Amino acid sequence: MSEERPQLIVDGKRLDGRDFDELRPIKIEAGVLRRADGSCYLEMGRNKIIAAVYGPREVHPRHLQDPSRAVIRYRYNMAPFSVEERKRPGPDRRSIEISKVSREAFEPIIMKELFPRSGIDVFVEVLQADAGTRTACLNAASVALVDAGVAMKGIITAVAVAKVDGQLVLDPMKEEDNFGEADVPFAFLIRNSRIESIALLQMDGRMTVDEVKKGLQMAKRGAMQIYEMQRDAIMRKYHTEEVE
Repeated sequence: MSEERPQLIVDGKRLDGRDFDELRPIKIEAGVLRRADGSCYLEMGRNKIIAAVYGPREVHPRHLQDPSRAVIRYRYNMAPFSVEERKRPGPDRRSIEISKVSREAFEPIIMKELFPRSGIDVFVEVLQADAGTRTACLNAASVALVDAGVAMKGIITAVAVAKVDGQLVLDPMKEEDNFGEADVPFAFLIRNSRIESIALLQMDGRMTVDEVKKGLQMAKRGAMQIYEMQRDAIMRKYHTEEVE
């Protein structure tokens, strides 16, 4: 028997009381790991993410070195205790796919040509999972890269738009992600407080062309709000260091 689908929009409101274009509560803190070159702790709804960046540093094994640019490696992982039913440790098909598309989002953003024969390793660990872990991890990884001093063309900021009960909603929670009709994660390159390009776009489910266009505008507005929080987290960290 198929699982009964709950009603997700009640009296014009989402189940958690948010408006359709409202983000979940977000907390971002930069520089949380002493032994990493750059790091970030991020909460996005009930997601709890830790990101660490190591490098630029020498690549091992050496045959993987590129004499003209840095090699970018990105690992997305969900801790076994991050979900209600304990997850089997180690990479699975989903984590490998998310690692791949996330690395590809950062590849054109990081100025790799400045770091020949080097490697930049990005590790993101999901400590507690809610919907939208890939977008939350991209946001955390972007802050960690800035914290590590890695030269980039801008900051990547990510957020998803879902279609639930025929309505587009920003930053879906778990129930909306599980029972909605479509889910579209967006990631944007933002430079000088302007969105310059789309760094990542995926879709699970179906939307009309008009819905995708409307969802894009909704995602852009949400991404700019997250971008300001990313900037604040970075400024807060370095302001604290200056005071000390």
